Amino acid sequence: MYKIIRKILFLFPPEWVHYFSMNCLKVLCSIPLMKLPIKRLFGTHDSRLTTHLINLQFKNPVGLGAGFDKNAKYLRELEALGFGFVEIGTVTPLPQEGNDKPRLFRLPKDKALVNRMGFNNDGVKLIAERLKTWKESQELRVRSREPRSNDSRLIIGGNIGKNKVTPNEEAWKDYEACFKDLHPYVDYFVVNVSSPNTPGLRELQEKESLRKILMHLQMINNGKAEAKPILLKIAPDLTKEQIDDVIDLALEIKLDGLVAANTTISRPGLFTPASRLTAIGAGGLSGMPLKYRNTEIVKYIFQRSDGAIPVIASGGIFTGQDVKEKMEAGASLVQVWTGFIYEGPGIVKKICKALTRSDRQYQ
Repeated sequence: MYKIIRKILFLFPPEWVHYFSMNCLKVLCSIPLMKLPIKRLFGTHDSRLTTHLINLQFKNPVGLGAGFDKNAKYLRELEALGFGFVEIGTVTPLPQEGNDKPRLFRLPKDKALVNRMGFNNDGVKLIAERLKTWKESQELRVRSREPRSNDSRLIIGGNIGKNKVTPNEEAWKDYEACFKDLHPYVDYFVVNVSSPNTPGLRELQEKESLRKILMHLQMINNGKAEAKPILLKIAPDLTKEQIDDVIDLALEIKLDGLVAANTTISRPGLFTPASRLTAIGAGGLSGMPLKYRNTEIVKYIFQRSDGAIPVIASGGIFTGQDVKEKMEAGASLVQVWTGFIYEGPGIVKKICKALTRSDRQYQ
């Protein structure tokens, strides 16, 4: 059924379809008689999927990566689709429009996307207000004992970055601002220094730049009544030496984990014609072409750190088999994004069914 719907949706601009689809789902979920059937249709109810990581309990190991719900507008709808966790953002201190449109492109022959969004978001203040409202609604739900698809609540991650106009030497201030404002409302943080769509951002992946940002956030975190896990999202374009630096730093400062990996600026072995790629231009490639590279990175991190660094895998995840491969490589959780676009709203349930059919236990 979704394949037919997808053919129709793919006739329209990707970014417009994104908001159209989510706003339609938002309307449906606002109708009490519709929300519960949607949750029953797409939700999962198997306690074997419960995953404990970074001092949090996830109802299942399938999350939605940052960039889909940038502004924390669709948490209720994404929870209804069965996600175990949702990473909002990337959030910056000040609102910004992002790069010029068009900035999101489909590569159907490769089951891929190219984006150069540029951290478009509503700014940390407004997003924090939305998250506060969400948290209050969840607390009310617990008190009213509303029937839920699982005993575990939806885990919310906050992906934070810097504004485009902020020079790199002052980037730590932007990460601090986002960290402080979001801290009461998210369950974990992901520091994003790996997007290819903000000029100069990836320079912050160098070891000493990372050390300054991460240790500063850890200092603030340690002063809170409840510390929140801090993870780092890395690019798949890093060299082996750069990955070694990240691993060494993560072990040295006791970072809570890594997200591997973001989009790539390379265009490896694509079926999409070169003329089309040239017309699209710059941007981060996501989807199936990243499957093997990102799995290699997960495996390398796991082996190099002797499993001491928790890893959330991202990139090229479409099926339960893809998830199994990432977990066999060393990941504890996974995030989908492009796979969600190509596989549709049933992706979480399909993956979870495949996982429960396997012999692997996610406890």
